[in-house]
Parts: sequence; structure tokens; C-alpha cells
Amino acid sequence: MNYIKYYNSPIGKIFMVSDGKNLINLSFENSKYYSNTYNDCQFKSDLPIFKSTESWLNIYFKGESPNFTPKIKLIGSDFRIKVWEILLSIPHGQTTTYGEIARELAISSNLKRMSAQAVGGAIGHNPISIIVPCHRVVGVSGSLTGYAGGIDKKIALLKLEDAYKDTFTLPKTL
Repeated sequence: MNYIKYYNSPIGKIFMVSDGKNLINLSFENSKYYSNTYNDCQFKSDLPIFKSTESWLNIYFKGESPNFTPKIKLIGSDFRIKVWEILLSIPHGQTTTYGEIARELAISSNLKRMSAQAVGGAIGHNPISIIVPCHRVVGVSGSLTGYAGGIDKKIALLKLEDAYKDTFTLPKTL
């Protein structure tokens, strides 16, 4: 059984989903890939993991970098989990590119190279938004190429962390 609780952030409603012990999903309402996964969840607000996650989010939305991480469980393919684990190493207030993550993954996997597009696909399916900071990844030229919660949320998160640069560009579809 999975459990759900809502968190009202300054930039929109966030869904927290737990297996009872671990956070398995954290996403904005109407997120691209996860908004339909909540139907079979039971509402339960008193789980320790939800209290820990709320505490983390409260600190984060004050513009600070929390000094702990709630207990998370990454669910996905081995490749996606490796990408998401790299995301966890991106410091608060900094950004990196899809290509840099692809290079890091290629080196750690003893490969000549890795596709930045494959990395982007894994990042786009990150189930634990904000805590696994996919919003800190930008295109090589500073393009804000996407965010499952919406580009407006990505921009707000980067600004909150003082990581937004005037040289960032928006996708042409906006």
C-alpha cells in the first residue's frame, strides 16, 4: 500500500507518496509523468517520512540548503537510478548540463561515451522532484529544456537557489 500527503509550497501543490517507510515520489500537481499515479494511494498524514519530507521542504523553500535528506527509495531501471544518483551530488545553488552528466556516467561505466539525450530521458522521469534535483540540469548553451513540473517551476526553483542566470534561454515552444 502506498500513502499520499499534499504539501502546499510557495510555487504550487506538491504530492508526497510513500511506501510507508520511504519517500517514493515527490512531484508537483499535474506533473508530466506522475499526476495519474496517485489514484491507488491512501491519504495518511502522520507518517514519519512525511514529517521528515515536510521539514526538508520547509527549510528548502526558505531558500536554505537542508543538511539532511529524507529517506528515499528510487524506483526505476538501473540506468535511470544511476542518473538520479548523480543528480543527488549536484550542490544546492549550482547547475550542470545533460552532457556533463553523460560524461560522468560514461566514465563511471567504463564507456567511451554516453548519450546526453538518454540522460535527459532519465532525468525527465525523476520520481522525486526537488530532493533529487533535476531542476539543476540545463542544456549545454544554458537552455531550460524541460521540467516535468513545468518550466515555470524550474525557473522558480533555480531562482530560489540563486542559481538562475540571465543567460538561460527558454524553449521555443513557450
